[in-house]
Amino acid sequence: MSLIGRISELSAKHRNLDEKISDEQKRPSADGLVLKDLKRQKLRVKEQLRHLKAS
Repeated sequence: MSLIGRISELSAKHRNLDEKISDEQKRPSADGLVLKDLKRQKLRVKEQLRHLKAS
């Protein structure tokens, strides 16, 4: 996979995780563990994007 393709894939995944976090936060009884896991995944993707863009 090309660098641009990988960046596009990770950007889409980052947006998807952001939407999932937003949806979970809107729930009346948001699950803190689910939110923590989603935010951790989003941060991991963000770090991967930053690393690829620096290459």
